Amino acid sequence: MTTALEILAPGLGVSIQDAGRVGHRSIGVPLSGALDPVFLAAANGLAGNPAGAAGLEVLLAGPRLKAAGGPLRVALAGDMTARIVTASGEARSVAAWSTATLAAGDELQVGVPRGVGYVAVAGGLRTPPMLGSRSTYARAGLGRQLAVGDRLPCARGDGLSSRERRAAAPLRHADGPIRAMPGPQLDRFGAAALETFLSRTFVVTRERDRMGLRLDGPRLAHVEGGADIVSDGVAPGAIQVPADGRPIVLLADCQTVGGYPKIAVVIRADLPRLAHLQTGDGLGFAFVDAAQAAAARAAQARQLADWLAALQPLGGIDEASLLSANLAGAAVRGDEA
Repeated sequence: MTTALEILAPGLGVSIQDAGRVGHRSIGVPLSGALDPVFLAAANGLAGNPAGAAGLEVLLAGPRLKAAGGPLRVALAGDMTARIVTASGEARSVAAWSTATLAAGDELQVGVPRGVGYVAVAGGLRTPPMLGSRSTYARAGLGRQLAVGDRLPCARGDGLSSRERRAAAPLRHADGPIRAMPGPQLDRFGAAALETFLSRTFVVTRERDRMGLRLDGPRLAHVEGGADIVSDGVAPGAIQVPADGRPIVLLADCQTVGGYPKIAVVIRADLPRLAHLQTGDGLGFAFVDAAQAAAARAAQARQLADWLAALQPLGGIDEASLLSANLAGAAVRGDEA
């Protein structure tokens, strides 16, 4: 029997996501992928997977999952908790930012995240890739919403040599204003609108999903005739401003072209922060240049690498990690000058 995660309850806003469907925007296929690729990489790092391996993204309410066909190692990343219920009815909690092993028949009950959370499985989910990705984009039939009884194929966990692991501390994103670069239609907005955009607080509305966030607050006025443009390319992070002056920040599942002027584009390092915003949360914006955006991205990569390097084994020495290290590479006799 193939080892799998069986869906006992699909939760809300739960989908399979990986690093995204790269290279198909020219034919109208969105990028998709994890709303927070940093947290997905953290979950995969805990599980011993490559950063972009497919896992479960949890937005609103966690799923109930059962290990079928064999043991599985799972990992949680994000501000959420879970518990394991064994086939005999015994229950134990699983902390966020840690791993746990499910025996065949064990149930994993994932809680409600603050923002977005991820469940990774050692070896990654092995659902069939479509256009080079396992990410779900249900609007185009690339994957579908999870349903009771679905079985998500996984690598078997028999003979796992490494111990369960946990993080020394949660992984946190930067705070402060959301950093952005000036958009391609900046000339469609007057000086007053630009000053408002950079100095006022906007509020996340209930109109939010994986495609984008609609913001409320002060209206951003266009110059005369500036509210409509010839449709051109858009990408995650683009901040569109339709005629009503209320900004829309595009996210991973956004369309590939749009006809609203774009006042700014959120830098890649700050895109994951948008995934954690809740209805009613406030946010502001600040402009940066390309060099600052690149530096922020590099700093984020260093932070993730340092966090992964600090992961700690649960219950003793991680033999697999120890045996994989070059402990003798710098050895000396001891009597050299």
